[in-house]
Amino acid sequence: MKIVSFSSVDICTESFGLEENPALLLIMGAMSSMIWWEDEFCEKLANKGFFVIRYDNRDTGKSTCYAPGHPEYTFEDLADDAIQVLDAYEIDKAIIMGMSMGGMLTQMIALRHAERVNGIVLLSSMYFAEGAENLPYSSDEVNAFFEKMAKEEPPKNIDDMVELSIRQWHITSKSKRPYDEERIRKLNYLDIEHSVRYESRINHSIAQVTGDELGRIAEIKAPALIIHGTDDVVIPFIHGEMLNKTIPTAQLISVDGAGHELNPKDYDYIIESMYVMFNDID
Repeated sequence: MKIVSFSSVDICTESFGLEENPALLLIMGAMSSMIWWEDEFCEKLANKGFFVIRYDNRDTGKSTCYAPGHPEYTFEDLADDAIQVLDAYEIDKAIIMGMSMGGMLTQMIALRHAERVNGIVLLSSMYFAEGAENLPYSSDEVNAFFEKMAKEEPPKNIDDMVELSIRQWHITSKSKRPYDEERIRKLNYLDIEHSVRYESRINHSIAQVTGDELGRIAEIKAPALIIHGTDDVVIPFIHGEMLNKTIPTAQLISVDGAGHELNPKDYDYIIESMYVMFNDID
């Protein structure tokens, strides 16, 4: 692991593969540390010829955390953190891959720092541009779960934290993929063990967007691969279709029967799609 430090901020990073290979920067979704980019996925990407870097967003993992309820950053700051990571690794340009909230940040990076981007991959990412207000969002069951959770007393111990996360996973990752509950339980324990202030992750839900990049994605010039599960109940598949329709360089890859997840059963399909899209990038 490598800590990237700048302006009183520490970002925890980890790399896989050969530095001379094309760089691929992975940005995870809300309230999740980099361990959710599982080792197997990162190693498969490295074996395919990418130099892979994953990192903890602020308020997750071993990166800088703030008091719960008081994020001292905007989403623009989170997007710019990615460039600090590239600078620390002395990488001029990279493919940026973001999942869910990480996909939102990736859209912003593609416009805020176009000169640093070789391509983007948007996995289970939300559409915010023209017409977004007319799109469906999370299912009633997902919304009801989070409304109920907000009224409950927060878990007091690690086991209860994990069990709450398992309950959430059963709601938000509904799909035709088999439920490997023990894998998810293990990842949750690892996430907590990896975190310096696990309760701070809630700050992602209240940080603000202050710029206009998310409404200007039609201006993205970098090659864009859109990957979206057809059974996603958190960010419905139509968001992937709209991203594909709006970004001029986009190609949409549907993952039939997948939900809001990065399931090991889909690793090879996703990685091969990425390789086909970006294999000619130096």
